[in-house]
Amino acid sequence: MNLRHLTFRLLEVYVTVVRTGSVTAAARQLHLTQPTVSQQLKRLAETVQEPLFHNASGRLELTDTGRELYRTALDVTGRFADFQDYLAELRGGHRGRFSIALVNTAQYVLPRLLGPYSQDFGEVDMTVHIGNRQQLLERFDRQLDDIYVFSHPPSSEQALAARFLRNPLVMLAPESHPLAQVGRVAVEQLLSERLLQREPGSATRMLFESWLQGRGLQWSNVLQMASNEAIRVGVASGMGVAVVSRHAVPMVHPGIVILPVDGFPIESHWHFIIRRDRRLPHAARGFLEYAAGALESCLPAEYVCNEVAGLFSQIPAETA
Repeated sequence: MNLRHLTFRLLEVYVTVVRTGSVTAAARQLHLTQPTVSQQLKRLAETVQEPLFHNASGRLELTDTGRELYRTALDVTGRFADFQDYLAELRGGHRGRFSIALVNTAQYVLPRLLGPYSQDFGEVDMTVHIGNRQQLLERFDRQLDDIYVFSHPPSSEQALAARFLRNPLVMLAPESHPLAQVGRVAVEQLLSERLLQREPGSATRMLFESWLQGRGLQWSNVLQMASNEAIRVGVASGMGVAVVSRHAVPMVHPGIVILPVDGFPIESHWHFIIRRDRRLPHAARGFLEYAAGALESCLPAEYVCNEVAGLFSQIPAETA
């Protein structure tokens, strides 16, 4: 391989193709023609002298060489982005960019931290993506973001996690439920009810199912719903009961109550996640440093579990 032929532009095109998932989308984003992007990929493969993609129908799948080149290209392009920010600071500005991806439930609390951060660092270009757990796992695997927020971290050796907020799960029932005024409720008393829950793979669903299995129980009457909002409305309308994050329940919500079920709330935590094998951009590190110092003032203090500072000691030197 002749490294003199491995230009920054080739790497930039390659990163964009992998991130967007297609030559057509990459060409649109880079304001190039599709044949130009295809030619750039061909030149890159010839320079590396190894195939970068499998011949998979309908989608781009990276070879082992392609994945390693992608990791290297991300590092190179990221360092140049940081250098650009450094030059901007020298010229009197304070710029930077990073991307953070949140699981759906985290959107109920993270804006309380992201809002003050944006006001204090309005020059930082922050992109926020919100999706369900499966969508975020796919983004994590494709290395599309700098920081991720999960309640149940990915089971990948590349995931570095730090807890920052308790995420207790509670049992909701209609306000008119006969057990609403009982001192304590055994979960066995509810098993005949319809359970409203999120899609398979939801961290809340996974944790509750694990909790049930640990007690040798199974809930058979289940109705899947698309969002926490739909679940809350469904419970208030008498469709059934549900297990949700306490943070997803407004302080006042007509028609629903939190049942005092034995063993509840089920404890879980939200985590900031970064990748061990990807260099953390300056702006992303700056946000995490801000979070480490501002969690107690921005988020409900009784739920804060601030382990963010410990995340920096886990970052390998070669990606710091």
